[in-house]
Amino acid sequence: MSNLRFYSAENLVIGAAIRLSDNAATHATRVLRLNVGNAIKLFNGDGFDYACELISVKKSEVLAKIKASEVVNNESPLNITLLQGISSGDRMDYTIQKAVELGVKQIQPIFTERSVVKLSAERTQKRLEHWQNVVISACEQCGRAKIPAVLIPITLSNWLVANPQANATRIMLNPVGAKPLAELPKSTQDIQLLIGAEGGLTQAEIAVAIDHGFQSVVLGPRILRTETAAPTAIAVMQSLWGDF
Repeated sequence: MSNLRFYSAENLVIGAAIRLSDNAATHATRVLRLNVGNAIKLFNGDGFDYACELISVKKSEVLAKIKASEVVNNESPLNITLLQGISSGDRMDYTIQKAVELGVKQIQPIFTERSVVKLSAERTQKRLEHWQNVVISACEQCGRAKIPAVLIPITLSNWLVANPQANATRIMLNPVGAKPLAELPKSTQDIQLLIGAEGGLTQAEIAVAIDHGFQSVVLGPRILRTETAAPTAIAVMQSLWGDF
């Protein structure tokens, strides 16, 4: 059967009766055809899965009683922050979804010079909420019980000013003067991965990133689209240094 695991924003305590969110209730009852007595799991980002039983299924609400909890130990040993140039359409959603499945710890959307997407303050907030929901949905599917944060979008220059180089391995996909990712020594520090939007990073952005400690790497002889680059780089890191 499909994955019977749902996110809840509630405080989850054994013995409590939890009202499923409207989205979760609709999926559980109308798509999966679950009813009273069926077992599901809930999670809220605290690192645990909560085994539950549906105790009431009504049109207005669906209630689940928490029976037990168990710690989920599937977080990557790599602490990766993805600095992703904001891309258009479904590309950004795809990148975020796959990055979460592959174990990224947090996502920092970056306004780059070649970003096609231009967001007002109101649209930025709506996109931020949408991206965080993409993260939650990915966690439901892949089994993660800790939810990566999507940070407020910022320009690359402002992020670099706010985040002076500390104990972090800084990696940027850039074919000019690059070395293969596999040639880098195993990272024992936090990893910050910078990916451009459509069209890549400009020479000015590359130069300032290098000045702030980013090293250029390449993933092979072919140029990857922005939505492919981050998942591929994270997968390689997990294979080299992580839990793949």
